[in-house]
Amino acid sequence: MHVTMKSALAAIEAARKEAVKLKTQMCIAVVDSGANLKAFVRMDDAWVGSIDIAIKKAKTAVYFGMPTGEIGKLSQPGGSLFGIEHSNDGLITFPGGLPIVDEEGVLVGAIGVSGSSVENDHKVAAAGLKVVGICDLPQHPWRT
Repeated sequence: MHVTMKSALAAIEAARKEAVKLKTQMCIAVVDSGANLKAFVRMDDAWVGSIDIAIKKAKTAVYFGMPTGEIGKLSQPGGSLFGIEHSNDGLITFPGGLPIVDEEGVLVGAIGVSGSSVENDHKVAAAGLKVVGICDLPQHPWRT
């Protein structure tokens, strides 16, 4: 099952509205459960470099079924996922990428946001997620 176009566009719009509220310009990406780009917007004056980051945050969240900020915690020196950002043609392991899980607990896609502080990136991604699904998947055995 994949995130629908209707849901992807609703997530983009909700995230865009939150970015406007925060007075920032963002790149916002939604990928399906296969990590394929489903919808994307680059707000006026958003950094060009944030295009790739937003897409990679979404892909990272769907690849591992967890928020990118959580992967970041696990990928610090000495962590169980140290160095993981070098896999899969590059991952992003700081906040702003969230998995999209449907009501049955199935991973259907992810949203990734870039263009401001990681705190704002996370807030904008969470606003997009709020209208289309939940974030948490069942606990992975290797997660703390």
